This record gives sequence, C-alpha cells and structure tokens, in this order.
Amino acid sequence: MRSRYCAFVLECGSYLQQTWFSAQRPNDLSFEPGVKWLGLEVRAYRMTGPTQAEVEFVARSRLKGVPTRLHEVSRFVKEDGRWFYVDGILR
Repeated sequence: MRSRYCAFVLECGSYLQQTWFSAQRPNDLSFEPGVKWLGLEVRAYRMTGPTQAEVEFVARSRLKGVPTRLHEVSRFVKEDGRWFYVDGILR
C-alpha cells in the first residue's frame, strides 16, 4: 500500500500498472494536475485468505487549496510471491 501511495505522489504510472491485478488493470492512468499529496495513514490490514488481504487507509491531499481525504478498503491478491491491487471500496 505504501509503495502504491508513493507511486501516486511521484506520478509513476508504470509502477501502478505493474502492481495492479491484471484482470482489473486499467489501460492507462491519468493524474489530476496540481494535486499535492499530504500523507498516508494505514488504519488496518488483515488477511482474508491464504493469498488475499485487505488494507484500510486514508490518504490526504490538496487540490487548488481544497483538502481532500480518500478513505478506502483495498483488496489485494498474492500471485507468484507478489502482491497486486485488485480494487477498493470507498468509505
């Protein structure tokens, strides 16, 4: 989760694509111009199966002076020893 947050901060679309579960991966990514990321708080994580996990987090940002919070429970799956982002539910 932290590495994907850093990729959003650095606008590193290639890393985000590589860490997205192939069946859910978007064809391309765009980043909101002018977003300033302010921090990530991982609130909880849990294994939901031998190769599945969930991570609850809050990411804070600011766009044109307006603060924003992204509160999500993300689902991940492990394949060949690597974790991949599947999807998330906004809270």
